[in-house]
Amino acid sequence: MSQSGRPPIVSIKFDPIGRVQRFLLPEVGFKPPLRSGESVVVARNGREAFASVARSVPELEERAAPPPPSNVVLRRASEEDSTTRLAQQRREREVRQIATLKIKESGLPMKLVRVEQAYDGTRLTFYFTADERVDFRSLVRELASEFRCRIEMRQIGARDEARLLGGYGTCGRPLCCTTWLKGFEPVSIKMAKRQNLSLNPSRLSGLCGRLKCCLRYELPNAAGEQFAGCAHERSCSRSGGGGCGGCGSGPCTGCGQKTPPQP
Repeated sequence: MSQSGRPPIVSIKFDPIGRVQRFLLPEVGFKPPLRSGESVVVARNGREAFASVARSVPELEERAAPPPPSNVVLRRASEEDSTTRLAQQRREREVRQIATLKIKESGLPMKLVRVEQAYDGTRLTFYFTADERVDFRSLVRELASEFRCRIEMRQIGARDEARLLGGYGTCGRPLCCTTWLKGFEPVSIKMAKRQNLSLNPSRLSGLCGRLKCCLRYELPNAAGEQFAGCAHERSCSRSGGGGCGGCGSGPCTGCGQKTPPQP
């Protein structure tokens, strides 16, 4: 156990643009300690997966909830593991090319976004977008006959596509959905109006073509609290330029201080 009495935990990324996930680290078998960028093999949902160690912030690790017991680091990746993963990445690119051609030949109204192969090689997962439900049963039979493995088709939305592909927002930072945002919640144009933002679609839309997710989680300080509530006076212990998220016309739910009167 660590000095805090909690089991050792390490931050893991399965994709360079994916979000960081937390995995349990066995007490033995990892000397010297794992370093950022080092490749490992982990157990996730009962299956092995190839991943890399990500940089973690100790202060955040102490406050975060522990990961599920099924998420465990199994071993350092060997040269054979790395070679296997490189071969799988090449196959994923080849499979995507073949599948894209088959989709065009079938005339299915769908766009293939990504192909992932399970580390044990028994399953191929195809992520696609479509405006409506698609009958892809014949396509699945063709793909299964071509690649001789289990085929899974997953229809995703525009926001999920941006999360898988990654990119940078107009703020100049990596997309929130690829770094820390855990889920998508409804976003409406009313949220932009309450923040007195220009209703220019090109400025309110993200890379996914939908309204930016930040319109929602910036909303608590936008209903008249243009100066971020108590954070404007630096009286809130949680102030960091964005308020504590609970400030309104009454006392702050985080620190109990009164917000400054609005002009």
